[in-house]
Amino acid sequence: MTQAVFFDLYQTLVGYNPPREEWESQMLDKLGIKASPQAFNKSFTLADEYFYSENAKKPLSKRPSEDVAKVYFHHQSIVLKEGGIEPAPDLVRSMLARWRDTKLNHVLFNDVLPSFTELKRMNMTLGLISNVDKDITGLLDDLGLSSFLTTVVTSQETGFTKPHPEIFQEALRRVEIAAEDVIFVGDQYKIDVLGATAAGMKGILVDRGGFSDAPAECPRVSSLFQITSMLD
Repeated sequence: MTQAVFFDLYQTLVGYNPPREEWESQMLDKLGIKASPQAFNKSFTLADEYFYSENAKKPLSKRPSEDVAKVYFHHQSIVLKEGGIEPAPDLVRSMLARWRDTKLNHVLFNDVLPSFTELKRMNMTLGLISNVDKDITGLLDDLGLSSFLTTVVTSQETGFTKPHPEIFQEALRRVEIAAEDVIFVGDQYKIDVLGATAAGMKGILVDRGGFSDAPAECPRVSSLFQITSMLD
C-alpha cells in the first residue's frame, strides 16, 4: 500500500517565469528570427533529456569548464533544431550568451500545492529527490514547499545523481518506508522513472505537454492532480 510519494524538482514541481519557450522566441525575435513559443515545446523536452543524461554520467559541477560549455552548446542546438531553426554555431553562441545574462524566476506549476494538500490529507509522506548541486533550502521555503516535505535528498549532499540507486535508497532510509510502498514522480523517463523503478519504487512520468518519447507502457500523468488515482 502506498505510504509515500517522492518528487523530482525542476519541470516536475517547478517551472520558469517567463516559460523558457517564450524567452527563446523573444530572444530569437531580437535577432530577426521568427519562431512561436509553441515551436519549442517538444524541443526543450528533448534537450532536457540530453542534458540530464549527461549530468547523470558525471555531474557538470565536477567537469572541466570546456566540457560544461559543450553540453550547454549541444542543449541549445537541440532546442533550435527541433524548433525548426538551423543551429548555426554563431547563432547557438549568441543564444547562450543571452541565456547567461538572463535570470528566469522559479514558479510552481498550478497543480502542485493543491495536490500536495490533498496527498497530506490522505496521510501520505512527501519527499523530494533532486540532482541539484546546490543548497535549495531557501528556494523551497520561498515556494512554500518546505512544510509539506518530510525529507529532501539532493545529489549535492549524497554525492550520487539519479538514476543511481543510492540517492533513492537514501530517501527511503530517512523515511523508513519500504520501496514498494513509495511512488516517485518525475519528468525524465530514464533518470526518474527507470531510476526509481530500479530502486524498487513505482516510477511515474509527469508529461505535462505530452511530448515525451517514453514508451507507451510507461506509467504517466499529465497533471499532478492525477497522482491520487495512482495510489495503491
